[in-house]
Amino acid sequence: MTSSFTTRTLSAFAVIGASFLGAPATAQEKTEFNVAWSIYVGWMPWGYAADTGIVDRWADKYGITINVTQFNDYVESINQYTAGAYDAVTVTNMDALSIPAAGGVDTTAVIVGDFSAGNDAVFLKGGDSIADIAGRPVNLVEFSVSHYLLARALDSVGLSERDVSVINTADPDMVGAFQTANVTAMVTWNPMVAEIAALPDAVKVFDSAMIPGEIIDLMVANTQVLEANPDFGKALAGIWYETVTLMTADTAAGAEARAAMGAASGTDQAGFEAQMAATQLFADPAAAVAFTASPDLADTMNLVRAFLFDKGLLTPTATSDDAVGIALPDGVVLGDADNIKFRFTTDYMQMAADGAL
Repeated sequence: MTSSFTTRTLSAFAVIGASFLGAPATAQEKTEFNVAWSIYVGWMPWGYAADTGIVDRWADKYGITINVTQFNDYVESINQYTAGAYDAVTVTNMDALSIPAAGGVDTTAVIVGDFSAGNDAVFLKGGDSIADIAGRPVNLVEFSVSHYLLARALDSVGLSERDVSVINTADPDMVGAFQTANVTAMVTWNPMVAEIAALPDAVKVFDSAMIPGEIIDLMVANTQVLEANPDFGKALAGIWYETVTLMTADTAAGAEARAAMGAASGTDQAGFEAQMAATQLFADPAAAVAFTASPDLADTMNLVRAFLFDKGLLTPTATSDDAVGIALPDGVVLGDADNIKFRFTTDYMQMAADGAL
């Protein structure tokens, strides 16, 4: 299942890379749009929708063309979006803030697709609680969502990163590394979580289900492009909800969709369904609207921006976690209101909920 190994990683390197990239997409009315996505359980619907004609059907409805491109390298997909080569991209809330937004590209979360509810986990050998991690080296992909999960796990028992030592480890090496004698603590995500959990000496002591709603998977778009072309946002919402309604259906067609997405992500239907079980997927647009409009989102983004500032990932010149403004659907702005670069909207999801697409 190696095709998932490049996802949701390495914000810091991406920030460095993005600083050398070109200007973001120019805001103007247009009829052709480019969308980038990468392999992850919550983003597989975009590839399936492209392969089965769902993308074209919604694009035709609005008289536009949408080109959907799969990236095997998640970071590269975000860098290409940040450079303006793509109008929209799949990304986590943490990386949307640390890469395009911190890089100066005003970005709007059009679709809040899901949050991790167990896909990310902390494992120990010879311990049965997260407190037992104290004093150990911890293998993880540094500056990734795994690093964020570790910070939240440590905080839950009054520990901090000063109580452990982080060992940066490439994600393809995780499962093999955990089986070596000198590795006794690890943080990673699916599909590696499923493989490590099956090892006889692995004890899962913390996972993303214990911080529900904090690791959020999104479809974001360039704000200027979206504002100049609202039909693009409507088409994205139509594509998403038609596809996730199909993939979550207890029907032969739903099973076929899950099998196809499993195969495309390097597993099978059962493996894909196991990953779906650890994902809070928003197939109901009303549920996505409620989640995005909740005051809890501000709490989450405050935790995320504090983490990014602490790790030096917000911007190279940031003097506080207020450096980049985040606009929430209720009008609340976190951080610098004169430098809003990351926005959450419920507009397009609400249209789906209202049957107005």
